[in-house]
Amino acid sequence: MSILLINIKSLLQIRPATIRKVAGKEMAELPKLDLAYLRIENNCIADFGPMSACPNTTNHEVIDATDRFVLPSWCDSHSHLVYAGNREQEFVDRINGLSYQEIAANGGGILNSAEKLQLASEDDLYAQAENRLRELIALGTGALEIKSGYGLTVDGELKMLRVIQRLKANYPVAIKATFLGAHAFPKAYAGNPAGYVDLVCNEMLPAIAQKNVADYIDVFCEEGYFSVADTIKIMQAGASHNLIAKIHVNQFNAIGGVAAAVNQQALSVDHLEILTPEDIQALQNSETMPVALPGCSYFLGIPYTPARDILNANLPLALASDYNPGSCPSGNMNFVVATACIKMKMTPEEAINAATINGAYAMGLSDTHGSITVGKKANLIITKKLASFYQIPYAFGSNPIAQVILNGKVIT
Repeated sequence: MSILLINIKSLLQIRPATIRKVAGKEMAELPKLDLAYLRIENNCIADFGPMSACPNTTNHEVIDATDRFVLPSWCDSHSHLVYAGNREQEFVDRINGLSYQEIAANGGGILNSAEKLQLASEDDLYAQAENRLRELIALGTGALEIKSGYGLTVDGELKMLRVIQRLKANYPVAIKATFLGAHAFPKAYAGNPAGYVDLVCNEMLPAIAQKNVADYIDVFCEEGYFSVADTIKIMQAGASHNLIAKIHVNQFNAIGGVAAAVNQQALSVDHLEILTPEDIQALQNSETMPVALPGCSYFLGIPYTPARDILNANLPLALASDYNPGSCPSGNMNFVVATACIKMKMTPEEAINAATINGAYAMGLSDTHGSITVGKKANLIITKKLASFYQIPYAFGSNPIAQVILNGKVIT
């Protein structure tokens, strides 16, 4: 039986299939249809239109969306959902004055999570990640990229990627897996960064490619982590195994990683808290999606990605959560959208575009997710009764979601 949503107050993010991303001034436009219906058949959006043309409700499961908005589920293109334990002590350390870099230098940060992951069984790691994923689904996330990067050994990275594949098999959310072995230099390679880069390229990558457990490859390109030369080498090694790059760049410093990623046809460059005119120029006339992670800026107290500079340069922008135990222990995309409006001065229309259609693009899901388009997956958010969809970012401490539909089935 198909599902028929009726009396929708407004159906948001209506797009033809030819629109894969929006940029610049286009991001201020959020196409909508007031007083609408939407029909779901075989897990996909079958049709929609004004209520005046609504099909007969017979033989449909009917959902009355009076006074409610319907929009595509959030597409979160950057997360580290699979991790062991937490790092709340580092949260307190920052309150007491230590920086992210100082904590890492003292043995905290990514290496802290790597130690915890080595001690966790695969089943325990899966159970922890499963609980987080269930929460995100209820908060409206319908597509999620998940990175490895806390293993830092061949076995550890494979363990994380197997957990990601189990989540993908067991839950209706669309999941993309990214190999991030180049997240930090493990203690065993202190003073030997070239040796670890060789391990990533020559041992980790072939093992991961053989198991076919990753869609993308990532590198933390930053001072004190992986250099631009390291990043290029790893991106090229990934390309030899058909892994497209999605790169961490410019979180704390601009060192040329943006241009390097663009030159390697990276799908996205993520963070961008520090952005130079040269970086913006490198992104222009490229197919690489800039991705902002405002939850990280909020939690660490670092600058926010300069969204207005990016949009004024007629570039696209996506929003993602960066859900991870150290710098953003939340995957709530409703909060991400609100923070982008409040702190990055994006309009609600721009923020929703960034968290739906552009987020889908940033994880290679443009054909199936991110917009209300006939033939795309029926991954939908039905809001609570709202006066305006502006209430989603405005009431930032409230959950605006009444129901979630994934693959054509009501989940919550």
